[in-house]
Parts: sequence; structure tokens; C-alpha cells
Amino acid sequence: MSETPLGVASILSCIKGRDFLSSADLTSDQIISLLDLASQLKKGNRRIDLGNRVLGLIFTKASTRTRVSFQVAMTRLGGQTVDLNPQVTQLGRGEALEDTARVLSRFCDVLAIRTYAQQELVDYAHWASIPVINALTDLEHPCQALADFFTMQEAFGDITGKTLAYIGDGNNVAHSLIICGALLGVNVRIGSPNGFEPLPRIVDQARQLACERASIELTNDPVEAVQGAQAVYTDVWSSMGQEAEQFQREKAFQGFCVNEELLSHADSEAIILHCLPAHRGEEISDGVIESSFSRIFDQAENRLHVQQALLAALLGGL
Repeated sequence: MSETPLGVASILSCIKGRDFLSSADLTSDQIISLLDLASQLKKGNRRIDLGNRVLGLIFTKASTRTRVSFQVAMTRLGGQTVDLNPQVTQLGRGEALEDTARVLSRFCDVLAIRTYAQQELVDYAHWASIPVINALTDLEHPCQALADFFTMQEAFGDITGKTLAYIGDGNNVAHSLIICGALLGVNVRIGSPNGFEPLPRIVDQARQLACERASIELTNDPVEAVQGAQAVYTDVWSSMGQEAEQFQREKAFQGFCVNEELLSHADSEAIILHCLPAHRGEEISDGVIESSFSRIFDQAENRLHVQQALLAALLGGL
């Protein structure tokens, strides 16, 4: 799945100056080229200097990995990051979004936004004259999906035809996994309790994008979901903003813990993925996190490399 540097630059030149709001904003060739560039950057085979460009972070939701990985990625590209915390800017005092977006476009070269509503992100992209990146919304987490499939690629090489089983809530991470997996030809199975499946319109979108290159399957049986899978993935049962539902969700998700017994039904060489933070003993056992098959901390590191590649492409640094 590798391209020559010239081939990568040619394919990624098409996304210079564009927004990245959804995994569906990229083609399969563009995703493959981004992962190839991320690999070059990770191995030290490629250096890119963006010449002191500025990344603005607007994070309404708390963050560790996303915030730090974007900041470090921009620094490694020779740029700077401005943290635009709504609590210490006029954003927190009700300044109109359209005004904020247009002003920040005069100061920054790119914005990464982490918020609740996808529509807020769409509105920023409409009013801003610089690229806007989805750093997580309630609907999608596309940067995470890039890191996830990059981690699979590191483990298996060609991931076309491989199967990723996601066990848990059909949330933003699940949405981006099925869209990105469809584009890459990776079969994705979602195992969720009844009533916690991904949104039907996202599933339909992913199946249309797959064009019979990959399957998108939903099941309420976690054993059926992981059967023979090469990668087993999970996430917290209650995302940010769902804390009040914690007790009800714990009851609904009984039997959906990724533990040693569940993994016995997966491929014998299956890797383990989790986007973190993890609730050990809840959605995943401590033993599975610490097992030799865990790629969870490689996956976390890979956020840095794929976002460095994404920033370089959107800002025309190739």
C-alpha cells in the first residue's frame, strides 16, 4: 500500500486547503497516501517544514491524546499552536461563531476543533477561509480512524480484506471506523447491545462507499462480532456528556467486555485496539490491555504521525 514520495505528493495535492470534517471527505487513494506519508514521517524517512504556520485549537471537550498529538505534530512540522480555550477567550462569552471563524482565519493557517455537535464544525468550515479539521464531534472522530487503520497496517501490511471487530457503543469512533474501513476495503463488524447500534444513515453511507469491496455488519452478539477477526477494538461505554447514563449503560453492556474469553473467538493472532482513555475492568480487561497482542499504545502514538501527515497535506507542505 505504499507510494513513492512523488506519487504521495501528487495524490495529496488535491486536499490542500480543504476541510477534513468526516472520514468520507477523503478517497481511498488519499487515505492510503496519508498513511504512507505518516509511515515515512514516523520512520524519519521524510522531513517537512511548514515554515512557522499556525494551528489554532478550539477544544470544547476535554482532551489528552488529541490535544498533545496535534501540538507535537505542528511543532515537528516547524509550526506553532495557539490554544483557543473557550473559557479564556471571547468564545466563552457568546461571540458569534461566524465572527470568530473569520477573525481566526486572519491569524491562523488551520483550525482543529473538538466539540459536541457536528453542525458547529460545519458552520466553522463555512465561515472560515482556512482548513478546518474534525478533532472529534459526537458524530465522528476521523483522525482517530486514520490512526487505527495505520496501526492495523503496521501489524499486517496490506489490510485489504482484513476484519476489524468493534465491540461497544455505536458512537463517533464506530461511525468513523465503518466509513474509513469501507474506503480501505476492510470488513468492519460492530457488536453493540440492542439500541446502541451506529446510526442507520452512517451505516448506509459506509455500505455505499464500500461498493462491495468490504462488508459492514451489525450484530447484538459480541461473540459473533469477533469471530475470526484480525483486530478487536473497543471504547468506553459512556462518552463525554453521557455520564448520567453510566449506570444504565453498565447494565446494557453486560457481556460486552473485551476480555480473554471473548478474544478466544477471534483470530489467534488478533491485535487489540482501544482509543483511550480506558476503564479497565469495564469495557476491557486489564489482562487484555497488557497482553502481547495489545497495540493500544502504538495506536495512541500513531495519532501524532497521521495528524502530522494530515496537517502537511492540508497546508500544502509536500
